Amino acid sequence: MRVSIFLLFFFFLLHLTLITAKPLPEYQALLSVKSSITLDPQSSLTLATWTNTTHHCTWSHVTCDHTRHVTSLDLSNLNLTGTLNPNIQYLTHLINLTVANNNFVGNIPSQISNLSNLRYLNLSNNIFNETFPPEICKLILLEVMDLYNNNLTGELPVNVTEMVNLRHLHLGGNYFSGEIPASYGRFVNLEYLAVSGNELTGFIPPEIGNVTTLKELYLGYYNEYSGGLPPEFGKLKNLVRFDAANCGISGEVPPEIGNLKNLDTLFLQVNGLNGTLTESLGSLSSLKSLDLSNNMFTGMIPKSFEKLSNLTLLNLFRNKLNGVIPEFIGKLPHLEVLQLWENNFTGEIPVMLGVNGKLRIVDLSSNKLTGSLPGNLCDGNRLETLIILGNILFGKIPDSLGECKSLSRIRMGENYLNGSIPLGLFSLPNLSQVELQDNMLSGEFPVTDSVSQNLGQVSLSNNRLTGELPVSIRKLTGVQKLLLDGNRFSGSIPKEIGEMQELSKVDFSGNRFSGEIAPEISKCRLLTYVDLSRNEFSGEIPSEITGMHILNYLNLSRNHLVGSIPASVASMQSLTSVDFSYNNLSGLVPGTGQFSYFNYTSFLGNAGLCGPYLGPCKDGVLNSTRQEHSKGLSASVKLLLVIGLLVCSIAFAVAAIFKARSIKKGSEARAWKLTTFQRLDFTCDDVLNSLKEDNIIGKGGAGIVYKGVMPNNEHVAVKRLAVMSRGSAHDHGFNAEIQTLGRIRHRHIVRLLGFSSYHETNLLVYEYMPNGSLGEMLHGKKGGHLHWDTRYKIALEAAKAHVADFGLAKFMQDSGTSECMSAIASSYGYIAPGYAYTLKVDEKSDVYIEMANLAHM
Repeated sequence: MRVSIFLLFFFFLLHLTLITAKPLPEYQALLSVKSSITLDPQSSLTLATWTNTTHHCTWSHVTCDHTRHVTSLDLSNLNLTGTLNPNIQYLTHLINLTVANNNFVGNIPSQISNLSNLRYLNLSNNIFNETFPPEICKLILLEVMDLYNNNLTGELPVNVTEMVNLRHLHLGGNYFSGEIPASYGRFVNLEYLAVSGNELTGFIPPEIGNVTTLKELYLGYYNEYSGGLPPEFGKLKNLVRFDAANCGISGEVPPEIGNLKNLDTLFLQVNGLNGTLTESLGSLSSLKSLDLSNNMFTGMIPKSFEKLSNLTLLNLFRNKLNGVIPEFIGKLPHLEVLQLWENNFTGEIPVMLGVNGKLRIVDLSSNKLTGSLPGNLCDGNRLETLIILGNILFGKIPDSLGECKSLSRIRMGENYLNGSIPLGLFSLPNLSQVELQDNMLSGEFPVTDSVSQNLGQVSLSNNRLTGELPVSIRKLTGVQKLLLDGNRFSGSIPKEIGEMQELSKVDFSGNRFSGEIAPEISKCRLLTYVDLSRNEFSGEIPSEITGMHILNYLNLSRNHLVGSIPASVASMQSLTSVDFSYNNLSGLVPGTGQFSYFNYTSFLGNAGLCGPYLGPCKDGVLNSTRQEHSKGLSASVKLLLVIGLLVCSIAFAVAAIFKARSIKKGSEARAWKLTTFQRLDFTCDDVLNSLKEDNIIGKGGAGIVYKGVMPNNEHVAVKRLAVMSRGSAHDHGFNAEIQTLGRIRHRHIVRLLGFSSYHETNLLVYEYMPNGSLGEMLHGKKGGHLHWDTRYKIALEAAKAHVADFGLAKFMQDSGTSECMSAIASSYGYIAPGYAYTLKVDEKSDVYIEMANLAHM
């Protein structure tokens, strides 16, 4: 009886297993895929044809063969979110599976390994996480596997070498760690291998040199290898592109690299490579792009480079190279980009440079070059960027540059150039930046009939330019920075300056300008910086300047101005720095508004000015009735006032004592609490011990940042947020926001380790970034080496970013603070123009702040 029951139960389980193992029809598998996608209005429209019907071959993004089996599913670039449903395994005839450029999350389903006919698998540019499912390595027909730019972790998959038909393997842009497996030298048909942009360490395995089928090899970016390049890479005879940039390699470039006759791209920049540039690199006859910048190479450019006749890009900047720039560099027939800045090159610029008619970018700055500029730089009218600042060049600026219609950026500051500015230079249609400061240029400011709308910066500081500013200055409508200081300009400022509506910074100091200050300058509503000091201006300070609502810096010192400082200036909340010193001003210095914060040195040298720190005012300066009232106070009244003040002081002291005791009792009821987002080997007390004056490494509108060294020698950054709400028991979503931020894992966002709170004070504990901030890179000593196109890209991406502090506007508004604030008014050089008018912050303010901090110079 028991045996019969057991058999019945066994057959029941077998039947149930057969039922559940029955494969889904393909249309139902597709509907399962759809069910795991979070559909917004756009994606709903995209997959609108996916309905409960057997006619799935007519659905969008689905391709079938003649037997009505699905062979291709391409959901790329549809902005889809959600997960990839494991039921995709029932599309057993699938050859191509592509879901690239979406927002899929979760793990990569191991069930994909059941798609035995799969040849193309593209899951790139999503948010897949966890480890790589090793079962996928069973797909022996697979030719392309692209997992680029996800959040995959763990070590690189080892068994991928068993996929004998694999031609293209992209594992870059993830969080893979550990070493590159030596077994990666066993691929038999691989043509493309990318492991760049991970967290790989160890030595680069020389076995990769055995994969002679390789055409493209990408190892760099974010990885940090030990040692140098294996000489065995010289066996990769079919290699066309090799990129090992920014990955910590050191040593000399192996001469065997010269055997790669098919190589057209060699990127080894931002490493620790040293020694001289090996002569064998001149044997790379197919080479088009060579970037060895940001290393420690020494010596001269080898003569063998003369044979690189196909070279279009040569980047050797930021090394320790010396000697002259060989003449053959100017004769390379296809050269488009030449960047040799920040080396020790001497001698003259090759006279033939530009003769090939293809030159686009030239940057030879920060060397010791002498002689004059070649006159053929813009032959072919393709030159876009010319940067030669920080050399010892002399002579005239070639007139041909005034006819170079392709020119966008010209930076020639800090040389000994003389003569006049070429006619037509300011009329070039694509011009965006002109820097000719710190030279010996003479002549007048160029008169022009038309100016490029892209022209944003004009710097002519510290030259010998003379004459009056022309009325045609009104044509510079797009200029944001106009720097003319340290010249010999004279006459008055033309009223047409008011038509330069994009101006944010004006420096006319150290010239011979005279007459009254043009009140029309106040029409430049975006001005934050005005320096008219050390001139011969006369007349009164125009009261119209009070209409400049975001003016941050105003310097009118060392002129011949008369009259009083307009009282209305005190209402300009944007002002953080003023200087009216050494004029002929008189009257009482305003003591309200921002003026209560200014240093008295800003008013020195004006015998008629009076007020705090400047001495008492003369009779008749102050209001007469106010003076008489003050003199009429009797001794008894004064005594009563003193007694009253004493009583008030005692009362305040008693109240403070009671308040302190109350706070102490309250603190006993609630202690600091540290919430962590990963395992930490330190406590809340360790964090609190970091809050010392000596540990401060940064201050800003959001709070103070301290550097902390934990007992386990781990370095952290502790941000103490500014108090935004007092006496409120509700955290206004702060806790939820921090919990979300703590779960974020992204290479471009500083990792939040934990947070601690107590009453209205909140502490954020971040990983410590030892190399400083992006702001320091942009504005510090190294900032001058960042090109404008690089700055633009940084600013553009930063404006799109979700920053670690989840937004100034959101934080301030969610914390219960009034939307109308003056708390950040001291940072007017970095705030949105709209805020200056309304004192309200919104999401646009966040973007503007990021952009301004990045672009400000």
